Amino acid sequence: MKLTSSAASIFVTATFAILAGLASGQERPAATSQSSIPGLLKREISPEGVAYLKKLRTTNVPFGTNGFDLETLRKGMGTRREPTIPGVRLKKVTVGNIPCEWLMTPGANPDIRLLYIHGGGFVSGVGGYYIPQTAHISAAAKCAVLLVDYRLAPENAFPAGLNDCVEAHEWMVSNGPDGPSKARATFVAGDSAGGNLTLATLLALRDRKLTMPAGGIPISPTSDFTLASDSLRTVKDPIISSKTMPVFRDMYLGKADPRDPLASPAFGDYRGLPPLLFQIGEHEMLLDDGIRAAQKARADGIPVTLEVWPGMFHVFQSHEPLLPEAREAVAHIADFIRTRSKTAPK
Repeated sequence: MKLTSSAASIFVTATFAILAGLASGQERPAATSQSSIPGLLKREISPEGVAYLKKLRTTNVPFGTNGFDLETLRKGMGTRREPTIPGVRLKKVTVGNIPCEWLMTPGANPDIRLLYIHGGGFVSGVGGYYIPQTAHISAAAKCAVLLVDYRLAPENAFPAGLNDCVEAHEWMVSNGPDGPSKARATFVAGDSAGGNLTLATLLALRDRKLTMPAGGIPISPTSDFTLASDSLRTVKDPIISSKTMPVFRDMYLGKADPRDPLASPAFGDYRGLPPLLFQIGEHEMLLDDGIRAAQKARADGIPVTLEVWPGMFHVFQSHEPLLPEAREAVAHIADFIRTRSKTAPK
């Protein structure tokens, strides 16, 4: 798929979803009401949010509508973006063979540590693309953030990337921005493919009897590679086409079973996992993937906060300048981290 110059500009400045341009469309058939969406927050959409969504719906076409261009995807998601707030400290480290980078904002506690797993459909992306977003989280939550550049498919298919995330968290438990030191509390967060890997990392840490974090924060997660979620067919995502999902699945999984809970956390057993905060946009094809994973975790007895944000879209927390909804969502993430840090076992 070839990009226009205007689409290319958007490609570099928004998150995974915005990679190739965006489009118009209604989010669901008229027969489906907002009140039927589990976890939908009761709040008015900001004027800025209304205007931004309108802009997305009238600009170009969703990524993947007219073909899947992996080279262009990787070029856009491989961009390193600079922080939009002052005083951010960055430090590159290597965990085993895994490139990682610490991010700290002024006043952040180096002993409260968040592993952030980037999106990009499992086949693209770097942690550096998420510097602006994670800087906002660090500033709000007063935590250190470790960005992990896990191995990408199809060159490194499942579970290579997942294993990297597990290794990065285990390292982070006893290593901080200033060198070896025990964490007071750790967390795992990620968006889209990284939201999937957030949940899979928690499941794998439990199964492998490794140190569990104090909480997990999946943002707009992919959770079911059987592609059974209704929203893949009923939501006209203004950012990315559902036509991409079989491509991402095949590149990531190879010959692996799409019902493996570490590949499709919707099928996971969540018993023994820490509390979870899910954040999802109302107008995204992965709406039901996120809701189903949250409902499964809740059914397994895990404390779950499910936030579906009215009028929002895929990984809305990453779009600069931040919408009012994004600022509030980051504040919710910070509250979750602060609260769970206080109750984490010493």
